[in-house]
Amino acid sequence: MAIEIVPEWMANLEHEDVAFIKKFLLASGSLKEMATLYGVTYPTVRLRLDRLIQKIRLAEDTSSEPYIALIKRLVIHDKLDFDTAKILISEYKKTKGVA
Repeated sequence: MAIEIVPEWMANLEHEDVAFIKKFLLASGSLKEMATLYGVTYPTVRLRLDRLIQKIRLAEDTSSEPYIALIKRLVIHDKLDFDTAKILISEYKKTKGVA
């Protein structure tokens, strides 16, 4: 069965991220094999996977707040780092009285 509708979290990924996911699946989730494929160290692959996981989580966490949605888009497109985004969103929610 073919996917007729691409999930939003996947549609927002860069081509390189989708290629990484494909290679990761074909490597049966072996980070060691991925490191060999990419010619990098294990921690480098782990970091890339962690960043990809963060992008997917952000894409899945929809918000009705335009400011929060903007911050999440900036992270997804590598214009803002994840930790800074968390701080900005947390501070914004404090000003709005939301925990």
